[in-house]
Amino acid sequence: MQFVITIFMSMLQNMEPLDMEVVDLEAVELEGVPSCEVNTDDVDNVDNNVPKLQMSFDTIDQVKSFYRDYAVRCGFAVRIRSSKKNNNNQLTFMKLVCSRQGKYISSISPEFKTQPSQRNECPAGITVSLKEGRWYVGTVVTEHNHDMCPKNSNLIRGNRKLNMHSKHTLTMNDDAGVRINKSFISLVNDAGGYENIQFIERDARNYIGQQRRSFCKDGDGQALLKYFSRMRELNNEFFYEIEMDEHNRICSVFWADARSRAACVDFGDVVSFDTTYLTNKYDMPFAPFVGVNHHGHSILLGCALISAEDTSTFT
Repeated sequence: MQFVITIFMSMLQNMEPLDMEVVDLEAVELEGVPSCEVNTDDVDNVDNNVPKLQMSFDTIDQVKSFYRDYAVRCGFAVRIRSSKKNNNNQLTFMKLVCSRQGKYISSISPEFKTQPSQRNECPAGITVSLKEGRWYVGTVVTEHNHDMCPKNSNLIRGNRKLNMHSKHTLTMNDDAGVRINKSFISLVNDAGGYENIQFIERDARNYIGQQRRSFCKDGDGQALLKYFSRMRELNNEFFYEIEMDEHNRICSVFWADARSRAACVDFGDVVSFDTTYLTNKYDMPFAPFVGVNHHGHSILLGCALISAEDTSTFT
């Protein structure tokens, strides 16, 4: 604890007023998502590359790719309804259907469901079987019992995907501190509209969340060090100090961002130091340094994680 308090007091004594520059972010205009207009002519004019009986494919991946491409052109999504394997655990049968096939039964009453099920027992689908090393189409049903939207089928769940360019842009912007919604709007504008992309903002958030979780795969301590280093590169006024033990493990951590350091200049006369917060799995108390501004509101001046609350830590 003496380490944390010493670091904080040293920062206060050497603090100089920071030159703060207010930057107005240029607003990005939102283009409205195009409404789904049902156009049966688009479905009728789909080329002849449609499922037919006794069509054959080399692999099951070719079957799924073919039917999903057909679904995107027609305006629906595909899911695997069932599959079978032989005694050698080899896949021999698969049924691909419209994503609205079947009937979902929920324990929640329909009037209380905020997102009703889209399944309405649509009969469309195909079956394929493996015969002599090739996959043959056995049954084909092309009629749907619901409207389809070829114009926006790329945004239907099951057809959405992020390309490499979008993934790279989202990752780079996240590293630079750009909010996900701003990155998504930028990608939409670059593509020329929502109709030219194959994912929605939720997909972008899911991807960044997955990337952030993989960022911690080497351990939380290493991830914390990498994060602080990155924040320091983005803003020289970000301050952190880490104390390690003889086994190269983190004992105490102190950090303060540019806003907190600037607040110390004007509101560092009275500081509250509280170590009663213990909400992490490492049993390291979280100790915030809190001050009071000219409006009487609490402001955060710095944060610390300490290894223990024993006598040696506080002396």
